[in-house]
Amino acid sequence: MRNRLRGRQEEDQKINLTPMLDVVFIMLIFFIVTATFVKEIGLDVNPPDNDKPKTQDPDKKSIVIKISNHDTIRIGFRDVDIASVRANIERLAAENPEAPVIINAHDKSSTEAFVKVWDAAKLAGVQNVQIATP
Repeated sequence: MRNRLRGRQEEDQKINLTPMLDVVFIMLIFFIVTATFVKEIGLDVNPPDNDKPKTQDPDKKSIVIKISNHDTIRIGFRDVDIASVRANIERLAAENPEAPVIINAHDKSSTEAFVKVWDAAKLAGVQNVQIATP
């Protein structure tokens, strides 16, 4: 009789791994399915089609604004204060309304100077504002 009880106790003490394996496989399926739906946040950048500059009409001169590494703003061949950038752009745009504004900022220039020049160009009413890459 004792042997029967001992055999029954040994059977009760065995660990059943089937439920644990089921849980592991369900978790594996969950992670595989959710990993395929994760979309990385980023910005799609399309480089220009060709590296050659497009030919421009000589009558359509561009308004080039250069920002140096010390945040000095230069329009044409003269230095301009940030407060007078908008007035200069308005004057040059009045002379040639179809001229685009090209902002050429140095790599070490501050973002604040660039944004102020961009805002001044937009407030001056210029629709075509471009960024030149060095």
